[in-house]
Formats: sequence, C-alpha cells, structure tokens
Amino acid sequence: MIGDPDFLLDGEPFRILSGAIHYFRVHPEQWADRIRKARQMGLNTIETYIAWNVHEPVKGEWDAAGWNDLGAFLDAVAAEGMYAIVRPGPYICAEWTNGGLPVWLTADPQMRLRSSEPGYLAEAVRFLRSVYEIVTPRQIDRGGNVILVQIENEYGAYGDDKAYLAELVGVTRDAGITVPLVTVDQPQPDMLRDGSTPGVHLTGSFGSRAAERLATLRQFQPSGPLMCMEFWDGWFDWWGGAHHTTDPKDAAAELETLLSSGASVNFYMFHGGTNFGLTNGANDKGRYAPLVTSYDYDAPLDEAGSPTAKYFAFRDVIARYAEVSGPAPSAQADAPAFSVDLHDAGDWMPELDATAQRYEKPPTFDELGFTGALVRYDVELPAMPWPQVLAWDEVRDLAWVSVDGGPAIRLSRSRNQHSAVVQPGERLTVLVEDQGRVNYDSRIGEPKGLIGAASLGGAPLTGWRATPIDVEARAAGIAPADGATAPTPGPVALTGEFTLDEQADLFLDTSGWAKGYAFINGFHLGRYWADGPQQTLYVPAPTTVAGTNHLVILELEHTVDPTARFVPRALLGHQEE
Repeated sequence: MIGDPDFLLDGEPFRILSGAIHYFRVHPEQWADRIRKARQMGLNTIETYIAWNVHEPVKGEWDAAGWNDLGAFLDAVAAEGMYAIVRPGPYICAEWTNGGLPVWLTADPQMRLRSSEPGYLAEAVRFLRSVYEIVTPRQIDRGGNVILVQIENEYGAYGDDKAYLAELVGVTRDAGITVPLVTVDQPQPDMLRDGSTPGVHLTGSFGSRAAERLATLRQFQPSGPLMCMEFWDGWFDWWGGAHHTTDPKDAAAELETLLSSGASVNFYMFHGGTNFGLTNGANDKGRYAPLVTSYDYDAPLDEAGSPTAKYFAFRDVIARYAEVSGPAPSAQADAPAFSVDLHDAGDWMPELDATAQRYEKPPTFDELGFTGALVRYDVELPAMPWPQVLAWDEVRDLAWVSVDGGPAIRLSRSRNQHSAVVQPGERLTVLVEDQGRVNYDSRIGEPKGLIGAASLGGAPLTGWRATPIDVEARAAGIAPADGATAPTPGPVALTGEFTLDEQADLFLDTSGWAKGYAFINGFHLGRYWADGPQQTLYVPAPTTVAGTNHLVILELEHTVDPTARFVPRALLGHQEE
C-alpha cells in the first residue's frame, strides 16, 4: 500500500530495494541464477518491463511460453522469496526495438501511438488484458508477489493525453489489479505534470544529483513514499561509439544519498542481459545510432551474470540500511578459450525470383509485412549514358549497392548517405538492412527500407522486385561445410564445429569479420560489426551442448580471418576518456 512517508507491507513500513532484470533478455534457464544474485546483493524485489512485440509479433498470435513465459519468471522471483514490480507499458523504450511496440501496430498509418485515439487504444487495452491475466493472480493480496504495477512509461517526455492515461488506469483496475499503481518520469516539473494521472503514485528516473531530483519529486508530490524507479547505474552502447561505464564509487555515493533520504530504489539495470537476435533498438537525436547486441549496461551483474565492482559497492551501501544475509557470489571463472576453423559454405543470398511482383518504387519492409533484417531489391537498368547517380529520399538503415554482382558500395543512414554513382550493367541490386528500430519519441514505427521513389540520372527508376531475407531461416538451411578456410568476400556463410565436455558460457570474438549474424546450435546470438565497440558475442551456456556444437556465421561483407576464436571474457570495446 501507499503510506506516508513509506510504502506499507502488511501494515508495516517497507522500503523497496529492487533491481531490473528483463526476462526477454536472459535465457530462461539462467533466470534463477540472476534473481538469486539480486537477493544476495541485498535486494528484496525484481522489476521487469513487458515487451509487447515479443508476446505478439503477429497480430492475434499471443505467445507467453518459453522465453516469453512471464508467469514462470514471476514465479521464479517468488521462489527466491522476492517481490516483483511489473511495468507493462504498453510502450517500454528499454533500448528495445520499436520501444516494445509491435511492427504490425506501428505500421498502421491510422494509429496515433500512445494516445487515446480509438484504434490504438483498443489494441493497447487488448494487450494489457492479456498481460493482466498473468499478473492479476500473482498479486501480493492474492498470495503472490507482485507489489506494484506501472502505468505507461516516462509519458511526460512524450505527450500529455490525460484521457489516455486514465483509460490505462481504468483497464488495469477493471482487470483486477489492486496493488498500487505508479508512473515514472524524469523529475522535471513539466514531465511530472504531463506524465501523471490522478490516483497513481509518481516515481522518478535519474542516475545523478539524487538529492536535487528527490526534492523536485517531493515538491510535485508532497506526501507518500519517494522512489527512484530507474536508478541509472550504467548506460548502453551503440555501434561506432565507445563502451560506456560509470564509476562504482560515484554510483554508490548517489545510492547512499537515495537511501539516507528514506527513498526506495529500483536499479536500472541490475542485470542487463543481451539483445539476442534482431532485438536491439536505436537512438536518433539527429543522427541514427543503432544499439549493439550486448546490453551489459555496466550493471552490478554483467552480461554473463558475474558480479562486478559495482555489485560489491552497492552491497556495502545497502547493508547500512537493510539486512544483507549470506555470502556474496563469487566472480565467474574464465570461459573456455579455443579456436575453430571456419569453412566456406558459399553465398547465402536467395536466388532471384524472376516471376516476383514488380513495384513502381521499392516497397518498404513494412509494406511487405516483413519484420526481419534484410530485403534485397533488384531492378533492370535502362540503356543510357554512364556512369549515373542513383538516389532515394533516404536509406534505412544500411545498404549495399552493386551492378551485376560487382563490388558493392555501402550507403549508411548514420552518415546521411542516400545516393551513389553506379556504372553500366544489366541489373542493379540493393541489399538493405534494418539495423534496429528507434525506441522512443516520434520515430517509433518509422518505415524501413528504401524510402521514396528511386531516381537514376534524375529520371525515375521503376520496375523493382523485392526479396525479404529471413536470416534465421537462411542460417537453419546452412549445412556443415569443408570448403577452404581463407579470407573470403561476402555475402558468405561460414560453418565450424567444436566439442565441449559440458555446457559452458562462451565469448565469441568477431574481430576477424566485417558485419553479420552468428548462430550456435541454431540459436541466434545477434549482430556483430567491425565498427565496434563490441568485439565479442555472449554465448549462454544453455545454448551449448556437451559434445559437438555447430557454429554458423552469415557474413555480409567479408572475412579477414576465417577463424572463430572463443576468448575467456567479454570484450566490449574501448571506453571514453
């Protein structure tokens, strides 16, 4: 319950000491380990977002099994004797692709996202009802462990549609949610004003200047418990940037300020996990910046579940305000280190379908109803003087332009490149990669692909064919090969095998390759890119087997070193000075 000045549990003051773990970023067989280590740091609660697009990637096809088994995750939290905070959005940000919203939703031009527009609201309500079927019976007042549920997410930074927030509260209460409801916003008066709604408790999100932020929150909300719902204890990385870290001593000092004030806290993140597969989001504050595969976040528990210096610094602070019992977990031993020769399995691009539909202009991924990473566009070139300038309005997000299979020209959205000089030939091919959908503000749901009509030499270029390429399906079709092991131009599939005595966490060093996707035993580890900073991909132990393991690399550009090297620990890149 909401008391003054504390939360109340069984009628007694209760300080929430929580940490964020996103079940969809962690292998289910590792949930229990991560949760236990949170308790060992002194936490009493686990918080998670709910990502709509993992539960309903296809409209009407709800999935709450396996990795998406929210109920099992909440039960695992309860099994450790801990409480839970659920933040279902529907929008979550979280540096997750499309801010957690499904592409089928955001591709509908009639949808006015995060608003009381009837079409959007109807879908959001339907989603929340599905979530609450799982959450309602697990509330604290029904013998479960859920103590708080959040409405929307930092809405004051986006909009001020009070009718929308009221509708979310209504469907939440109608679904049987009786625990306290909260909102979260950065402690700025305009955001707190716009993101709040009557009867819902306000919390803050910040990582520094804790005393000042709490004072602002208190000015706006004179009574009730203070809480930092997102204590930013680290940060995330993007391709072409640096690996971000924060000083453990500075972060611990801010935590001391929070706890000494009597506030509750939720560490964002306690354990970041990984953007496996194609799930990374992207930033765009004037320059598009796709996020890396690792979501290590410089959190107290690193990407592989090992405690960091920050873990122990926080544990020491918490111990001054709450009971911290039992030994702390030990740092994990180095992962096995070994090398595997990779063999050329050939070009993994699909054959061109000469009977495929032709389009006046290149259709977007969204118009094709495709949510994968790659679409290949082909068009026959007209007879004309050469060379010529090829152009579109925009490329989203990375494109390789080639004529008759010749050397490719790379065009990058991040560099605002959307034109190229092409040489004569019969067929132009443009391979386009969706590098991750922007996860906040007005760019949520923007179309992917070649944007706008194409021109060649200033004249319209028409008659395009589009071939969606499902990288997971392509990887599954790659058989073990015994071809040459030499530097290889791409696109090329490479395969290798290695033997383990038992399952083990691994770190795959990708520094000898340019750009592509890696798979272990059919599991999609995620994207790699020589742009860095990330140099290794985390391989969760449950994706390996005792015995023979199969590795598939789908390289888009080229390899310099056709060897897979597994190294003892993560290499997440250089840090900013």
